[in-house]
Amino acid sequence: MTTDARTGAPTGAPDAEETALTIDELAARAGVTVRTVRFYGSRGLLPPPVIGPRRVGRYGPGHLARLALIEELQRQGMTLAAIERYLRQLPADLSPHDLAIHRAVVASWAPDVVETLPRAELERRAGRPLDDTDLQRLAAMNVVLTEDDDTASGGGAAADRADTVRVDAGLLRLGVQLLDVPLSQEVILAAREVLAEHSRAAAHELARLFRGEVAERDARDVKSLSAHMHPLVVQALLTTFQRSLREELGEWLAGSDAG
Repeated sequence: MTTDARTGAPTGAPDAEETALTIDELAARAGVTVRTVRFYGSRGLLPPPVIGPRRVGRYGPGHLARLALIEELQRQGMTLAAIERYLRQLPADLSPHDLAIHRAVVASWAPDVVETLPRAELERRAGRPLDDTDLQRLAAMNVVLTEDDDTASGGGAAADRADTVRVDAGLLRLGVQLLDVPLSQEVILAAREVLAEHSRAAAHELARLFRGEVAERDARDVKSLSAHMHPLVVQALLTTFQRSLREELGEWLAGSDAG
């Protein structure tokens, strides 16, 4: 697969079976305008679509994932030129999953942003209609928040009835993607608790190690070390978790095939 000389975006078209969206559908899913999609394509930030019958371009998960990454980089205040340089450094054959990992790393520096949105605006940003069951699942993932924090205990009934909802903007796109994953709400809640528990334990142990290292330094040194270590630790945790999960799933699938 060839790449754009400026940005590193793949110029080879994706497989036809992986594309299903028109440019209008892609723009709606990504929460951008058709004009923006075309502009990014002209700059090499997006790979070209597959040209189907009647010369209609078709887009797929890779385009959505790349648009989400671009949006996150813009939210961090990066200029278009800086985004082009960032994308140029990425491997050309990154999958949508890999792009999502990069977006997660970028998003981890953003402050928590909770917005109160009308139901219609939430659906526009999600790029799809959301029924009450969808809102319950989003509440279980802490994407949709209720006024009385019912989501902390797996609630969210209030979100079903509300004309406006409180939304964690940084988690919205990921939550909407997870709606299509065939997991029950109970499993989502349990998974959230597992991740929260182990994340707190890892953060506690790392903080203990760092405190021992900087015990003799002044406050300015501590702040400087924290600023440098934060992105490195997040990247290390994401990479380690990704590899561990791949190994666990590989062993599980191997066992299932053997059985």
